[in-house]
Amino acid sequence: MTPRKNILILTADAGFGHRSTANAICQAFDRRYGDAARVVIVNPLDESNALSFMRSAESDYDTLAREWPQFYKLGYKMSDLRLTTSVTEMAFVMMMYETISRLMKQHTPDAVVITFPTYQYPVVAYRRLSGLNVPIATVVTDLVTLQKMWFSQSVDLCLVPTQTAAEAALERDLDPEVIHVTGLPVNPSLADRPATKAEARRALGWPEDKFTVLAVGSKRVEGLEKFAHVLNHAGHDLHLVAVAGGNGDLYGALEATEWHIPATCYDFVGNMPEMMHAADCVISKAGGLIVTESLACGLPLILMQVIPGQETGNARFVVEGGAGDVTLEPMEFLEVISHWLADGGRLYYERAANARSLGRPEAAYAAADLIWQAALNRSHERRSRNPISRAKLKALLRQFSGSEKPVEV
Repeated sequence: MTPRKNILILTADAGFGHRSTANAICQAFDRRYGDAARVVIVNPLDESNALSFMRSAESDYDTLAREWPQFYKLGYKMSDLRLTTSVTEMAFVMMMYETISRLMKQHTPDAVVITFPTYQYPVVAYRRLSGLNVPIATVVTDLVTLQKMWFSQSVDLCLVPTQTAAEAALERDLDPEVIHVTGLPVNPSLADRPATKAEARRALGWPEDKFTVLAVGSKRVEGLEKFAHVLNHAGHDLHLVAVAGGNGDLYGALEATEWHIPATCYDFVGNMPEMMHAADCVISKAGGLIVTESLACGLPLILMQVIPGQETGNARFVVEGGAGDVTLEPMEFLEVISHWLADGGRLYYERAANARSLGRPEAAYAAADLIWQAALNRSHERRSRNPISRAKLKALLRQFSGSEKPVEV
């Protein structure tokens, strides 16, 4: 009997996508392997010995992306320059080594899964210094626009969401054997399709015979109420489901609306997979999570907000794949939804077919299976092609800590 395997997932809370990916993989392990796998999800920046300014930087992500999008875009591009990337990688080793070392000793993992790029480098450094032969799997959470920092030559698995991401990994000189196009892991229950949409709507108490538009908001989504307003007065025979995503102001505005169409409003929900199975299309921002989940359910998207940086690539992925449209103004949105529904919904059905072809509802299972095999085969060591010497690494860590004591591994 195979001993239970410990899987440590390191994630971050800068945006929703990194932790959602971690949760999806954890759920897939639970469904597929049950008690044979013990999966723990940790954000290293929540640890008591993590540097406080790094925690602040994580919490400031929302504000920067929302209120200063062009500055966010500039920072995103600057961090991807070759010299900047190399310096940042080494900086994260020095700043996070102690935290990562403590986590590795605490959880004694049989495999480490990383859903935030900068964690790769201190984990690789720990493995290098300790001699611990534990496989490292990086799960890339950006679809198309990818920073170089995602791609470390020292990992054992690089799980990417798209062929574009796989090509980027090859350009960074990763071994083709470690690169796998799994899709972006999403909640495994998205693969559990109901018999019919009418059945799914009945379970939610929604009208069973209406074209259903699912509008998904959050504190990061601006202006969704304006898009709901034009839909309310467009005269289309449809049902609007609006989720505020914990945005109290948005929820208040939706609740105060005098609706002329069937409308169901929610503040925050925990059953998004069930709602997606009951919907016909999604309106939201171009975040990687909402885009990937929608495509996994075969739902075409209307993207009403695109944050410069990686969301630009997400939007391009949807539009070039024929699975949706970008409409940044309410009247543009009205024009698009009207075109979708014209001629018996001909364009809508075309968009939906393309969404199904792009979607990968089984991605979390694919990732879990590859990680499981790596944990079983951990005796096989993959060496970095250009590792920093152990002596130099120890010297740098000593210098950063300001101590003459040997580095504790």
